[in-house]
Amino acid sequence: MITSQASVETPIGFVNLVAVGDEVVSVTISGFAVPEVDGSPVLEKAKAQLVAYFAGESQTLDFAVSADGTEFQRAVWAEIAKLGFGQSATYADIAAAIGRPKAVRAVGGAVGANPVPLVIGCHRVLGANGRITGYSGGEGLPTKRWLLVHEGIPVVE
Repeated sequence: MITSQASVETPIGFVNLVAVGDEVVSVTISGFAVPEVDGSPVLEKAKAQLVAYFAGESQTLDFAVSADGTEFQRAVWAEIAKLGFGQSATYADIAAAIGRPKAVRAVGGAVGANPVPLVIGCHRVLGANGRITGYSGGEGLPTKRWLLVHEGIPVVE
């Protein structure tokens, strides 16, 4: 399989993409761009969708991804993927939805391990009472706050 990578400059930093074949396997937010390595058409689609998302022209990121993780992580990510633009849920909501209502902390761990943030919108997962909590992408909480405001999700500090 061909591995390729690309970057998109956004208001929250560079969104760096890695694809294997026809699927994006990694999305990271950082202060620097990765060297461009061609080879996967999915990257052009991903870049165009990210540009439109950050410009406020689109609410959809639906390019092909592959998120490798444990069965529990994949269940959490599948539930998060159901949240659309402007929608949010708490860690407890996600835990209950996957049939593990006492696994709130484990849900938090799975959220933090999400290999394709933005596409699987882990920024939409909030603490109890809708409070903004940790975020591992970009600059952490300021990045999560920007994404929530961009999507019109109320930010509770």
